[in-house]
Amino acid sequence: MFSLIVELAEYERAVDQVVGSEALLEAALFAPKPVAEALIAELDGEPAGFALFYTSFSTWQCAPGIWLEDLIVRERFRGAGVGGALMRELAALTLQRGSGRLEWAVLDWNAPAIGFYDRLGASSVDEWQLRRLDGDALERAARVERQVGDS
Repeated sequence: MFSLIVELAEYERAVDQVVGSEALLEAALFAPKPVAEALIAELDGEPAGFALFYTSFSTWQCAPGIWLEDLIVRERFRGAGVGGALMRELAALTLQRGSGRLEWAVLDWNAPAIGFYDRLGASSVDEWQLRRLDGDALERAARVERQVGDS
């Protein structure tokens, strides 16, 4: 699975951002309390792709959801129905677990992925912006003293 993550990072032009390892991925997926799960697709006995996801929560629905962190299909298997099979299985799993939604983010330049998701019937949530704290910014935010007016 980790080699597929590196393949995805190369496709997304972000291989320099891969700082994890096979051991960290294994710990996340197979610890006593896993923080993520994965569905793996094989074609002709070869790993063709996977969907890595975890439980989220909707305060509006007061119900769990599933956040799809990454859907990865190896380039040579694209167009063979692998992505669709993974999404169908993940949607079914979402319903089986009583979750109210399945959500994910997609890079704005990734037209093939956007088209794929549109064909599935996924809606775009344009009024929301994805935000992130990591690295030095995360460290600084953890040290910031509460200021007057903070909620």
